[in-house]
Amino acid sequence: MAVDGVVRSMDSRARGLGSRRLADLVTGVAGQRPGYRALAQGVRTLLLDGRIALHVRLPAEREFAAALGVSRATVTAAYDLLRESGYARSRRGAGTWTELPDGVRPTSVATPAAGEGVIDLAIAAPGAVADELTAAYAAAAADVARHAETSGYHPYGLPELRAAIAERYTRRGLPTLPDQILVTTGAQQAVSLTLTLLGRPGDRIVVENPSYANALAVIGQLGLRTAPVPVTEDGWDAELFATTLRQAAPRLAYLIPDFQNPTGRLMPTEQRQRLIAAARATGTWLVVDETIADIALDAPTPPPFASLAAQGGGEQIVTVGSLSKGHWSGLRVGWVRAGTRLITELTTLRVTADMSGSVLDQLVAGRLLDREAEILRRRLPVLRAQRDHLAGALSREFPDWRWQLPPGGMSLWVDLGRPVASALARAALRHGVRIEGGSRFGADPGTFEHRLRFPYTQPVEVADEAVRRIAAALDGGLGAAGDEPGRPHWVA
Repeated sequence: MAVDGVVRSMDSRARGLGSRRLADLVTGVAGQRPGYRALAQGVRTLLLDGRIALHVRLPAEREFAAALGVSRATVTAAYDLLRESGYARSRRGAGTWTELPDGVRPTSVATPAAGEGVIDLAIAAPGAVADELTAAYAAAAADVARHAETSGYHPYGLPELRAAIAERYTRRGLPTLPDQILVTTGAQQAVSLTLTLLGRPGDRIVVENPSYANALAVIGQLGLRTAPVPVTEDGWDAELFATTLRQAAPRLAYLIPDFQNPTGRLMPTEQRQRLIAAARATGTWLVVDETIADIALDAPTPPPFASLAAQGGGEQIVTVGSLSKGHWSGLRVGWVRAGTRLITELTTLRVTADMSGSVLDQLVAGRLLDREAEILRRRLPVLRAQRDHLAGALSREFPDWRWQLPPGGMSLWVDLGRPVASALARAALRHGVRIEGGSRFGADPGTFEHRLRFPYTQPVEVADEAVRRIAAALDGGLGAAGDEPGRPHWVA
């Protein structure tokens, strides 16, 4: 279901929620003809789930009552309850707007010191296929000699690696030249460089909600203003996405269409085509993150998003890729695929950050790409088995938790049934498990508090121990709110 015009209020123009669309969503969670308490709870649930955005105007009471088929008094009482509980506020002459209570903000779990026996589930990435990695380093070491007498600076990336990545795209249906590739220090640098070059503070950017936490952090640091579009159990709403592009007039949109992080959803081809057309019509740059595209467990590996653009229609599509998920996160090699002019501009910006990447790591990356089919043939069955094992363990230990088994990717997006994710993450840390609650992935602060991202990248015996410790944390009580100050935290 769509919510007509669910975008943040970016300026003085009042944007609101369509009464009919919101009524459809509310009745989906609160039932037909809900009482005022059920109606208020339904709006709260949708807000915390990221399916309606913060700081947008709720429908006028009379219109919303008519759409719901309830009395106006029911809607008035529900709005009063939302205001009393801090989930709405009123402006004189401007209606009622969505809000979050004071103190409801995303919570990040502090990282304990190494060597404490902590199971780290905040990192959704597997270890390397060890023998393949070792062989790649040994082969690359022999290649170093021919680079040793050079300066070692390759701001665009090693020519042979750029050629290999370009060939990889061409083989998958997107003809690409080496000049269209910039090799970066991981996908995170690729995203950061792209958003820095194409965006300016105050520009609007459409983002999925939830989305990858580190990309959202870059967006916040750059001062870009987000227009969130929900990714729900049913996936993307192409109509809503297109509506948001038209209404928000964004400069950029950041997408993870392949086994989306954290939900694991896979965007259908028809929706991809509609989004490409909508972005082209509005002049929006699409930054497409394909770092997880190779982790296809129950579906074919999708073709590159940009390959679906009509002839000449992909100029404003920038693709980001990486070896982190399919091979090893310790190998900091990612890339950008774009037009040659944009690649030159990105490289000029990149030089101010780190000059160029490691020659040895790029040589290793080239060797791994040569062996990619065999490495994935070995890796994917292991991840599939770990996913299924974790799903079974969670079902047995936590029968009230719910999720959809993703067709690919690295994690389950678990619905806890109640907004306790941050408290549970803190309690789990006290029991030796570091895991991130859903609020770390929300475009709006405080949302997804009933969600937990649970990676299945650990061996089954480690996953079993993590489940046992989390169960112990729940049995011991969630305790008081609050983070440990002064400790670094991160998620991947």
